[in-house]
Amino acid sequence: MKSIKLANIDLNLLIAFEALYHEQSVTLAAQRLNVGQPAMSSALGRLRLIFEDELFIRIGRQMRPTATAQAIAPKLINALEMIREALQEQQLFDPATDQRAFTIAAPDYLSNLIVPKILDVLTLKAPNIDLRLITVQKESCFNLLAEGVVDCVLGTFEDVPNHFFQESLFFEGFMGICQANHPAIDCMDLAHFVQFPHALFTLRRDATGAIDQALAEYGLRRRILLTTPYWFILPAVIATSDILTAVPTCFSRHLLDNYALASFEIPLDLPSWSVSMVWHQLQDQDVASHWLRQVIQRVCRENFINIS
Repeated sequence: MKSIKLANIDLNLLIAFEALYHEQSVTLAAQRLNVGQPAMSSALGRLRLIFEDELFIRIGRQMRPTATAQAIAPKLINALEMIREALQEQQLFDPATDQRAFTIAAPDYLSNLIVPKILDVLTLKAPNIDLRLITVQKESCFNLLAEGVVDCVLGTFEDVPNHFFQESLFFEGFMGICQANHPAIDCMDLAHFVQFPHALFTLRRDATGAIDQALAEYGLRRRILLTTPYWFILPAVIATSDILTAVPTCFSRHLLDNYALASFEIPLDLPSWSVSMVWHQLQDQDVASHWLRQVIQRVCRENFINIS
């Protein structure tokens, strides 16, 4: 038999071969594949040309496989089964039984707020699903998504490149935080706001944030005594000093519930922003990833909607 190039083979012909092998009847094979008998006869003719063998010979009422057909049938049928399994695996996901690890990139304060609630869902509905967390690095998060290192990224994004999807989870705003007995807690106007030193969370290694830009419109400046890339150093610093800070509203709730702190409205007209989830187009149709995104959406909707 001559060498056969796979690129020249129509997969439907192999499916027709499988049906003929199992049914040993052109009529029954056609019914099995829901095609007309002429189409099945045509497929058999093309198969005979490809393999240079009759493949199936009529003996009585049956189309009996030749020695060539019997030799190639096990491997061809097994290959088709593997293809079917591969296609089905892309479409099936049962969180109650499947084993898988998801990786999420998110700021530490947001992870602290939502991950316990996500784990509650996993414990109840997906006991074999594991969760991996990594920190958000705006410069590399899109590459991590494209490379499949992470399943989704949570945070604030100004520009999302092509081939990525973005969905807003909730809108945020700033809340002022200070120690519980701060001397200006009951009179926090602009003058007092800039009078006291501030702590600023930043990943950019600078000392300018949205609040500084708003103050500049009034010709005012504040002293940034501390800049930090760590959200959770802030409560320890604020609780024992007159330092002020501004944090996302959802995080302020956690701080007020767990530390001796007080909150105040920042005396500036500051814009709100969207906390979003971003994922790559490659993961968009993945059933398991879609399930994870639904869990995250539901957790945020139930806990943080309309908090700004």
